[in-house]
Amino acid sequence: MASTQGVVPITREFLASYYDKHPFAPLSDDVVRLSSEIRSMASDLLNSSPPSQEEILLIEEADRDPVHKIDENLWKNREHMEEILYLLDRSHWPQALQSSTSEDSELATVLVKIKDLFQKSFKNLVAFQAKNSERVFNTVMTYMPQDFRGTLIRQQKERSEKNKQATVDALVSSGASIRARYALLWEQQMERRRQLAQLGSATGVYKTLVKYLVGVPQVLLDFVRTINDDDGPMEEQRKRYGPPLYHLTAMILFIRLFLSLLWGRYETSKLKTDQVTVLNRAVDVYALEFERFVAFISEVFADSPFFISAEVAGALQGRNNDDFKETTVLAGKTHEVSLEVDAINSYIAWEFSLVQGTVNLDIGFSVEYMDAFGNKTLILPYMRYGSDQGNFCTVQAGNYKLIWDNSYSSFFKKVLRYKVDCIPPVVEPEKSKNEVDTKLEG
Repeated sequence: MASTQGVVPITREFLASYYDKHPFAPLSDDVVRLSSEIRSMASDLLNSSPPSQEEILLIEEADRDPVHKIDENLWKNREHMEEILYLLDRSHWPQALQSSTSEDSELATVLVKIKDLFQKSFKNLVAFQAKNSERVFNTVMTYMPQDFRGTLIRQQKERSEKNKQATVDALVSSGASIRARYALLWEQQMERRRQLAQLGSATGVYKTLVKYLVGVPQVLLDFVRTINDDDGPMEEQRKRYGPPLYHLTAMILFIRLFLSLLWGRYETSKLKTDQVTVLNRAVDVYALEFERFVAFISEVFADSPFFISAEVAGALQGRNNDDFKETTVLAGKTHEVSLEVDAINSYIAWEFSLVQGTVNLDIGFSVEYMDAFGNKTLILPYMRYGSDQGNFCTVQAGNYKLIWDNSYSSFFKKVLRYKVDCIPPVVEPEKSKNEVDTKLEG
């Protein structure tokens, strides 16, 4: 049993420091471009015939932003992959395509290829989820008593998981849809999370049993109670690594929507060669970027601890209380900070960066001066930065404006972390007449 002496659960400040060392390289620009093209192709298919009730549900999901949770998005990617694999099974192709002519042969070849890509991505994701779940459980168990109590906990987990799998199997046997199965799988995932939170929040007799009979250390109870809070440690993970995953979730949903609509309209809406090319390229890009994301996140998760020393937690908390502010600059918008400077020779200083995980890590920045009559003078010309720090000495009193500009972006918001200071001039104390006379005499 690993010791919990002098340790506390990981904090959001710690994860911020840890994730600073693990930036995720931005997704290819092709993700947004091809997603838009696939969504447009899906819209074109709707012109031939109105959507069915099932298609309406899929369209509504495609028109919503993905939920902002890492694990739920991974489950949604897995669901969409399985739905696509179902469509790509040759027995589920449109009848006209199953007996493909030379006219359809190019599409048939592409479908076989993209099915292989999705099968590979699906297997990688299932393996990652299983491995990560086992890693979390085994890490927790290192802090549990290594005697019959630990054995009982493992046996209880195995029984619980068998019961959950039996429920899923029964649902499948009843002929339920893939959508219904994944709704159940996600509900089971949330139930695991609720049970952990309830365990950590146990009070009275139950808490005594948990802590002393079962042998769960208090620090572990604190960990499972707070780890998934909306503003808890995992929020830092969602902020850093969520945006690229959300784009990939949208991309695979658009691909699924397009294929679903195409299958229902294939007799009247056969694809053109350029559309087949877009579909092929979109799946290539998705598979490559999703595999890169899963490999990256797997490595980051594997090395991230659950507990840190109280001293480290305190130091990090103090370090982060350093007057930095954080704001979201929406696509097409700017963020401005105005400083009213009363004296010349003041110093205006700034430091800023974009939060890692933000798509397209740069933002425009400039500084301008405005006098009492509204005349503007550019102090620092516009340039795009991922981060910057600098300062200048004012030569005039008045209003100085620092501007972060995201107006060039059509889609992506930027999460900006910044600090601005106006430091008044240092005035030398006046020397007394006696001090001056002494120097002159010397």
